[in-house]
Amino acid sequence: MVIGRRMSVDRLPAYIIAQFAGAFAAAAAVYLIFGDSIVRYEEIHGIVRGAPESVKTAMMFGEFYPNPGVGAAASVSTHTAILTEGIGTFILVFLIFTLTEGCNLGRPDNMMAPLFIGLTVTLIISVTAPITQTGINPARDLSPRLFSMLLGWDRAALSHGWYGSLTVYVGGPIAGAGLASLVFTRIVEPLMKTKTSTDSCKCD
Repeated sequence: MVIGRRMSVDRLPAYIIAQFAGAFAAAAAVYLIFGDSIVRYEEIHGIVRGAPESVKTAMMFGEFYPNPGVGAAASVSTHTAILTEGIGTFILVFLIFTLTEGCNLGRPDNMMAPLFIGLTVTLIISVTAPITQTGINPARDLSPRLFSMLLGWDRAALSHGWYGSLTVYVGGPIAGAGLASLVFTRIVEPLMKTKTSTDSCKCD
């Protein structure tokens, strides 16, 4: 793991494209493996793919709010869903910054960073999954959602239409990640640099 080195802006488009393409390919792989079982489940339960009730199988690919598995008593507004996704993504991205910052002399060993990141994702999912099913990554939600739309789920693959799907699962994580980046680079990182010498860390 490279500590304290940030991606250059010119490499960002390729990184974003790779993320979305990878998530789309992963969704295709899931369907190749479980497609027959999904079709059988729909037959047993009388689910017509593309109809509103097909959200029960569409949720394999995209997130929905409120979580369809919670029950009829669940009530989550779009604003609450956006806030939930934003906070979850903020926590994850901020933690990644702290674990990979060369001037954070209190961070654990580099080899332990993946473990802490994985545990953080687990905790975030445990708290937010009943609310939004936990996307916290635009590529992880949008690409599989588009794939399921192409496979016949159509608008049943959308959570509260395009508005809800894009604002909650794309806009929320982008806002949360952006805010985490600003807080860390503008406030936390400068404080770290003032308390450490250039000989003991690699901040750039």
